Amino acid sequence: MLGDLAPSFKAETSLGDITFPADYFGKWKLLFCHPADFTPVCATEILDLAEMQEEFEELNAQIVVLSADGLNSHLQWIKSLEQIQEKEGKAVGINFPLVPDVGLEISRQYGMIHSKMSTTKTIRGVYIINPENVICAIFFYPLNIGRNQEEIKRTLIALQESDKHDVFTPSNWQPGDDFLMPSPSSREEAEKLAKKNNPKLYSKDWYLWYLKNKN
Repeated sequence: MLGDLAPSFKAETSLGDITFPADYFGKWKLLFCHPADFTPVCATEILDLAEMQEEFEELNAQIVVLSADGLNSHLQWIKSLEQIQEKEGKAVGINFPLVPDVGLEISRQYGMIHSKMSTTKTIRGVYIINPENVICAIFFYPLNIGRNQEEIKRTLIALQESDKHDVFTPSNWQPGDDFLMPSPSSREEAEKLAKKNNPKLYSKDWYLWYLKNKN
């Protein structure tokens, strides 16, 4: 759940053994779960993540992918996906670990099994986990719908900016947009805030205050 420490697991992955999330302490973590290898929606998602992996690295974020298939299946799937990259002239490689979860133990820990959808496959879940290993955001998608990776990236940036500046982000916020401030507790408090004449602050009503984004 949001605010919980991310459940810990050890696994032999496509890039060697990992202990998650401890191995990535100090980084933001993006844990993606996939219903199965060699499936069309999952393939497009992995290919998109591969193209964006440097963007996430620049945001101090580590991608980790979980699928209910075994390690050998993961390795064969990676070969297939990298061949697709080569054909498209996008040979960037898949440089993030794919975690096998044949027995669904990890999937159950993270609440990725929704029995009314499937008892043998995970839904498309995404967990954004902060550098202290706390779960900060969760996305769930059905099996047949691909994720919007740009929205996941936008949410990651919003979380980082919120932590940095102690602010909120408004509807449809994009990097560079102004922030929202926590609401004053009363009109009187809002009037006191207005009297400070802080050039970075402005309001649309007594409870709706914005902070200009200096970037």
